[in-house]
Amino acid sequence: MCGICGVIDFQERGQVKPSTLRAMADAMIHRGPDDSGDYVNADHNLGFGFRRLSIVDLAGGHQPMSNEDGSCWIVFNGEIYNHAMLRPGLEARGHRYKTRSDTETILHLYEEQGADCVDSLIGMFAFAIWDQKKRQLLLARDRIGVKPLYYTMMDGRLLFASEIKGILAYPGVHREVDQEALSLYLSFGAVPAPKTLFQGISKLPAGHRLVTQANGQMRLERYWDAVFPEDGYTQRSEEECTEEVRRLFAQSIERRMMSDVPFGVFLSGGIDSSFNVALMSRMMDRPVDTFSVAVEDDARSDEREPARAVAEHFHANHHEVVITPQDFVDLLPTMAWHQDEPLADPVCVPLYHVAKLARDNGTIVVQVGEGSDELFCGYRDYTRQMMLGPYYNAFCALPGIVKSPVAALGERFLSRGKGLYLQRAARGAPLFWGGVTGLPEATKRTMLNGYGTDDAAIGWLEGQYGTRKAAGGRGSLLDEMIYLELKQRLPELLLMRVDKMTMANSVEARVPYLDHELVRFALSIPPGMKFKNGQTKYILKKAARGILPDWVIDRAKAGFCGSASNMVHGPIVDAAVALVRNNGALRDLMDPQPLLDLCERNKRGDAATGHHIWMLLNLAVWHCVWIQGEEASAIAHWLKR
Repeated sequence: MCGICGVIDFQERGQVKPSTLRAMADAMIHRGPDDSGDYVNADHNLGFGFRRLSIVDLAGGHQPMSNEDGSCWIVFNGEIYNHAMLRPGLEARGHRYKTRSDTETILHLYEEQGADCVDSLIGMFAFAIWDQKKRQLLLARDRIGVKPLYYTMMDGRLLFASEIKGILAYPGVHREVDQEALSLYLSFGAVPAPKTLFQGISKLPAGHRLVTQANGQMRLERYWDAVFPEDGYTQRSEEECTEEVRRLFAQSIERRMMSDVPFGVFLSGGIDSSFNVALMSRMMDRPVDTFSVAVEDDARSDEREPARAVAEHFHANHHEVVITPQDFVDLLPTMAWHQDEPLADPVCVPLYHVAKLARDNGTIVVQVGEGSDELFCGYRDYTRQMMLGPYYNAFCALPGIVKSPVAALGERFLSRGKGLYLQRAARGAPLFWGGVTGLPEATKRTMLNGYGTDDAAIGWLEGQYGTRKAAGGRGSLLDEMIYLELKQRLPELLLMRVDKMTMANSVEARVPYLDHELVRFALSIPPGMKFKNGQTKYILKKAARGILPDWVIDRAKAGFCGSASNMVHGPIVDAAVALVRNNGALRDLMDPQPLLDLCERNKRGDAATGHHIWMLLNLAVWHCVWIQGEEASAIAHWLKR
């Protein structure tokens, strides 16, 4: 796992310097503390920078790396799990290897297949390849979006990096808030690609590549999408689907055990992480290292007992860490720096600490359970949305003269959730906006001085649903919800929180539930096998039956460390109030009164406000770090009452 960066100057001024590339790469040193490198081409109009976390081929694999004749150069962040299978064929066709690394396989595939090399790769990746003969730069991000890649145009130059801070290390890059992205963040909890919260800085969407010519011509291409109309729903029986899910998941775990350094598992004691431990333990000749985290004196976050039981059952080498609410406050400036742009999920804090626990115990690679709930219908909210769907659509079909006053009454007299549905239905907006509950439009308008409408969010949603429909996606609401999660919440919130918080501790996280072959099969499973007889994740639980103890499978679902409603209280709420009162510059970002109102309601016992408080507190601290440029010590002072 690495940090990559680079510059291409379309005006060919010959000013790309190794010192600048090193500064960009060193801004991400946490992504690669083991090695570094840089490359500038002979014309000095293109350069790559690199930081390495050594996982495979520890002695070799130095980057930037070239092909045999030096005509192609690559910097690569990620892991290609099928590189050893691809290598013999490439060697048989005349390619000469200098290392054992997966990086070199990408480079040789590119020589044969050009930009289509991505289709042959199994793994997680973000990479850049410079082709001197074609005078072409290729940027690519993996299908699901496990690894990030950002880019911007500035003064006739394209800059890119694994993290936004790498781009900001380039001289002259401005830091301004993108107002439309800000409104999107308040709707979705993370800014959808290709936007970021920084004006002019974009992120490459999952399953996309950017092909750039030396003359400045750029082409953004989607090479993979989670729609396979040719598959249809599988005709396999329930038993056959169970066996195939089990086989594909075991294959995915085995692929992700590729490592020359110690690896382990984040274990909560739920079915997702426990299934991972169970299958991994079958493939190893030593105990699996497992890592758990809990919040002190918070029963909803504390899954140590079931995690210990799973670890004992599978003879794992188990480790635990307990954090406090004050740890959330203390981590805020550091967390905002590592996130680059805010992620509205307090799970980032326990993730950071459990990753630190792994690193402190010598484990550098971990497997995590992200993606299972999204693929296999693990959330009760999905089932509620499916039941609500027909009524929502019926209300949408009513004349506006009826919908508008009903929605206005609903906003006044119904609960926040029901009122929000009525407001969106009155506008004819899609029902499902993702697994994150954003702020109502009225609140956004107040906070952003009238700018914060839902227009951008609705436009983005309609674009995604329209793309899926045009590609032949099936009409099931569950399939639509899964598709949207694969386009937004998974790549830009859940996977980014894992990437940023693990890499903050120089730990690599791998995601076996999101192997693209498993994803494709999961998308072909009919909804009735995912939610059956009132049971969520039915087919996955059936696949785990007989491998996991029944008490693990039948245990009630709990979110990782619970949810914002139990994590965000006390010192965290006090810190939010203190920050907006002590730092007047935050008024340049937003009207703080809605945040103060949420904090007051939280103190009166409304725990449901926790998510929105964290969303806004995270945003405020991000502004302090990245826009105001404040030191961590100053922010820490403002967070105290």
